Amino acid sequence: MRAVEFQEYGDPEVLKVVQAEPPAPGPGQVTIDAAYAGVNFADLKSRAEGYRVDSLPFRPGLEVSGRIRAVSDGVEGLRPGQEVAAMVPDGAYAEVVVAEAATVFPLRDGLDLRTAAALPIVLPTAHALLHEVGRLRAGESVLVHGAAGGVGTAAGQLARAAGAGAVYGVVSSPTKSEHALKRGYDEVFTTNTFADDVRRATGGRGVDLILDPVGGDTLRHGLDTLAPFGRLVSFGNASGAEPWHVGQPELYPQGRSVAGFAILLLARSAPEALRELVERAFRTVTDGTVSLPVTAEFPLSEAAEAHRLMGSRTSTGKLLLRIAD
Repeated sequence: MRAVEFQEYGDPEVLKVVQAEPPAPGPGQVTIDAAYAGVNFADLKSRAEGYRVDSLPFRPGLEVSGRIRAVSDGVEGLRPGQEVAAMVPDGAYAEVVVAEAATVFPLRDGLDLRTAAALPIVLPTAHALLHEVGRLRAGESVLVHGAAGGVGTAAGQLARAAGAGAVYGVVSSPTKSEHALKRGYDEVFTTNTFADDVRRATGGRGVDLILDPVGGDTLRHGLDTLAPFGRLVSFGNASGAEPWHVGQPELYPQGRSVAGFAILLLARSAPEALRELVERAFRTVTDGTVSLPVTAEFPLSEAAEAHRLMGSRTSTGKLLLRIAD
């Protein structure tokens, strides 16, 4: 089978197509003949700086769609030939992918393999950030960083569907604003000025809920733009900044709170909670609440080009690798 991996950290050129033996499922696992794999910013961080990499060579890729190839003994509810989407800790950039049965999700009616590949990471993440962790209530205001990316595209629509009073987005450049404005956002700000823009838009009150994958100074400025009893949810550190600490002086005076979420850690620590979350999230696509556009698709052999596009910070929506010919 073909797979994409890297043997050293660096620019997109370190991604190489290799030939490998198709894997067999171990206990509690299935193998999947992959149709599509999603491209995520975490894949770029693993390639560039070793994020979540235990050893080299390493095969990136966190989400895949396809048909089940084989099922290990004792796995129930899954069968060869079944169309599924799956979340994996790594290895989705390959023609055959191993996945834990707990993170494999049969496709609902109305979901095709191409659409399904865009969902396992970003859609449940957006749902959890708003509802399970952020506890959004009707009428509250929301600010989402990375509003034109995969999670941001879903979060804007989910917040609007939940009855948010105002949905604000933050993008890295004005060229991405139009994409976000079509996906549930009332106003879209840029990274450098968002704090002042929020104060202007809210009359100085601030927002009730902030979703932040950036970290660093963006988190610090975000905390200052929370309304009384506001919540800030961190779900990444794209800035690469050193971790920071917040405590009583910042939180106590106005009852603010800070929380965090990482869907891959939830998959490991609470697989049943993950499955319930995914079922709720996927339902929002099949019922028409959310549309997650695939804005670029590359063959597996051009994984480096997909990484280059995402790394340029000019992409919007969801990027996919087409595995099956």
